[in-house]
Amino acid sequence: MRVIAGKYKGRRLNSPDDYSVRPTTDKVKEAMFSILTNELYGARVLDLFAGTGGLGIEALSRGAEYCLFADSSRRSLEILRSNLEHCKIEEEIRIKAGDYRKVLKNLAGRIEDGLEEPFDIILLDPPYDGGYMAEIFELISEGGLLESDGTIVAEHRKEEDLPEEFHGFVKVKERRYGVVKLSIYNNM
Repeated sequence: MRVIAGKYKGRRLNSPDDYSVRPTTDKVKEAMFSILTNELYGARVLDLFAGTGGLGIEALSRGAEYCLFADSSRRSLEILRSNLEHCKIEEEIRIKAGDYRKVLKNLAGRIEDGLEEPFDIILLDPPYDGGYMAEIFELISEGGLLESDGTIVAEHRKEEDLPEEFHGFVKVKERRYGVVKLSIYNNM
């Protein structure tokens, strides 16, 4: 696993020795960030289910201004911290440990209280067989977590078809890469 482009290009990222985390492949990551090229500069990014941080680090490398990494796995968060240190990340970052429900509800409260701004890009890469997407999109919508012109990128198994309209978001693109599908949503 490595950073593909930008100021941290070529930096190798650590990942677990086992299969407890499924990092996004370089091919899918390249495709995802090609789609997001015009939206990245200066963006506020949420990397939910961050794992080892590969997606959020790639976003920062390509010009995002801020990234909040969230994951519930203690082991993943340890590897994420080592990857951030290895890359010598200079942008503003935050790390939140906890279940995605808790993290999203906490962020919604912080946005409501004016302590946090909505995100320009939300990257979703949950475990494929968890059936999480409907609840995640609902929590993002209810919590006002996405800027009005923001983008959600959902990575999921190719067999899983996400709806065209999902809790106030509309699918604008869908791309398949081997066993993976990327579904891109914007506010309606």
